[in-house]
Amino acid sequence: MADVQPAETEPEKRPRSVRVVLLALMITMMLAMLDNMIVGTAMPTIVGELGGLEHLSWVVTAYTLATAASTPIWGKIGDMYGRKGAFMSSIVIFLIGSMLSGMAQNMGELIGFRAVQGLGAGGLMVGVMAIIGDLIPPRERGKYQGMMAGVMALAMIGGPLVGGTITDNWGWRWSFYINLPLGIVSLGLISAVLHLPRKRSQARIDYLGAVLLTVGITSIVLVTTWGGTEYAWTSARIMELIGIGVAALIGFVFWQTRAAEPIVPLHIFRSRNFTLMSLIGFIAGFVMFGATLFLPLYQQSVQGASATNSGLLLLPMLGAMLVTSMVAGRVTTNTGKYKVFPLAGSALMVVGLYLLSTMDTGTSRFTSGVFMAVVGLGMGCLMQITMLVAQNSVEMEDMGVASSSTTLFRTLGSSFGVAIMGALFNHRVQDVMAERAGALGSKLTEQSAQLDAASLAKLPEAAREAYQHAVSAGTHSAFLLGAVVAVGALVASVFVKEVPLKGAGPQKPGEDAGEAETEAGAKAAAAPVAEAV
Repeated sequence: MADVQPAETEPEKRPRSVRVVLLALMITMMLAMLDNMIVGTAMPTIVGELGGLEHLSWVVTAYTLATAASTPIWGKIGDMYGRKGAFMSSIVIFLIGSMLSGMAQNMGELIGFRAVQGLGAGGLMVGVMAIIGDLIPPRERGKYQGMMAGVMALAMIGGPLVGGTITDNWGWRWSFYINLPLGIVSLGLISAVLHLPRKRSQARIDYLGAVLLTVGITSIVLVTTWGGTEYAWTSARIMELIGIGVAALIGFVFWQTRAAEPIVPLHIFRSRNFTLMSLIGFIAGFVMFGATLFLPLYQQSVQGASATNSGLLLLPMLGAMLVTSMVAGRVTTNTGKYKVFPLAGSALMVVGLYLLSTMDTGTSRFTSGVFMAVVGLGMGCLMQITMLVAQNSVEMEDMGVASSSTTLFRTLGSSFGVAIMGALFNHRVQDVMAERAGALGSKLTEQSAQLDAASLAKLPEAAREAYQHAVSAGTHSAFLLGAVVAVGALVASVFVKEVPLKGAGPQKPGEDAGEAETEAGAKAAAAPVAEAV
């Protein structure tokens, strides 16, 4: 009880200390989300200096693979050996990778250093979510949803703009070096202010499980990255990767039932809410990253918007997402009720994606902005609620793996969304170009269905008009698929059970014991809050 006493006798100190920790966590979250967007803008300049155009995609793929594969491992390490140490280690690795990437002298070095950076990045988002789960009871956690959604929106809007400005004025290497001062500030604040109980598990890390999971995730991400671009979907290489991935994941599930300290304890999936939130998170990732890929392309190619401020094109969607997330968080905090948000969010997402699928060459920017706002309203109801409910569905000792598993499902969803919606988009664009522009149309989109602004400006009027119709047809197919997939989230939301959030009061008689939190769990959730000061 000695650790709890200061929080009770110094009520003003706790909020101030927690706010400092949250500031450090938001800076770290910004690092994780900004990186790819800033680097993506700098890629043409990087290729111009380092060469190696044929390996360009690996700069992103290496980072994505390392991030996805390390995410569940970081979550488990935090549960076993302490959240603070694991989180700070991931920041250090991320910063080392950033520094080395900025010093790269050729494309091979850059790819390798990006993989190092990705290993650290896998622990950033998980660490943020798990530490918030430790510090703040779920009933109060909704207050901070708007903050997290704001960071996400700021990264998506400002990332391309910041990346372009840094590259033009300081050089592409500063796209990586910019992480260093932000990361050092975050490390300093966390080291000084965050005080969580130290853990030291006697069990050993499940190395076999880690290897099997890494091989499985790597295979899946490579299939979604290479399928339809580097290799045909029916090619031997893609079939081999699918076979390896399926075998590794089956082996992983089998081994997790026998491992002494499994990387992903399968018992967390006994909670209906946790399993449903993982599914909804996967679908939200599928839809969101697909939308952020194709909306700017449509607006630039069809509506003639400038590519310079491409992040601003998503402002209606991201602004609506931010506002809704703040409202959802406040209502959840005040009432302890949350089931309405997955239901409403999924329904709005289905409607919004269907509306986006109706856009054609005559759709105005205002109309498309309204459609994007509807999707954003749906996203705002889902993005943070999925993590909140998932964390509320497990015991404190599984907070890290719950956070990492939910994050992993969202990451895998984004990989599948970009790959499948992208394949459908490309196929449709090529078909329409062949129909409208004949052999010239087929030749124009032979290498890529996405033409940059310079290439588009050089096209003859007829070919440019044909391409605009083709992009409209491609986005129609992609968003229609997104709407169909989003129906799955709506169905899953119907079965979510409204279990009282920790800090919301005692369990009611007759509640499902497998779903509801125990009084001991609620006390465990509250303890780290006091120790954080």
